[in-house]
Amino acid sequence: MNTSRVMNASRLLLLIVLSMLILSGCTRGRDDLEVWVAQTLERPPEPLEPIPTVATPTVVIYDATGLPDPFMRNMRDEGDGIEDIAAAGTTTGPRPDPNRRREFLEQFPLDSMAMVGTIEIDQNAFALVADIEGTIHRVQAGNYLGQNHGRILDINQNRIAIVELVRDGASGWMEREAQIMLSDDRPQQR
Repeated sequence: MNTSRVMNASRLLLLIVLSMLILSGCTRGRDDLEVWVAQTLERPPEPLEPIPTVATPTVVIYDATGLPDPFMRNMRDEGDGIEDIAAAGTTTGPRPDPNRRREFLEQFPLDSMAMVGTIEIDQNAFALVADIEGTIHRVQAGNYLGQNHGRILDINQNRIAIVELVRDGASGWMEREAQIMLSDDRPQQR
């Protein structure tokens, strides 16, 4: 037991000596740092650039209570404008039916959906469409999908043919053909 105490004491002494040697190495090289700091402090400071003057903005009071607010969206731009067309009653050509009940897939953009397959039931062709959340829906010719009043015209093995109603830039509507192609990749769930 006596030898183990001597061994432990010698190990402790060796550890103390090594620690002191390591710490003594940390003090070297400090002189040049003190010289550099002293030289830097002796130099006169460089002049600072003056603070730029801030122009006071002119106050403009919006005093057009009878005019529409230019910072608010025009009420005619909100929604799809079906009510405006129905109220006017003078538009000729294609236009959305304001009384038609919207279908579930009309809330998703057309490019966010993917055709993942087809099925046939009693000789009626149906397409399987995945929405943005990955849910599969069964649709057929005559159903609506997409945010532009897209009506399904035809379904075959590789694509869904759609006709959309979009604003023509004036006060009317025009038809635009679109399609959803069969996709090997199913949309990722979000």
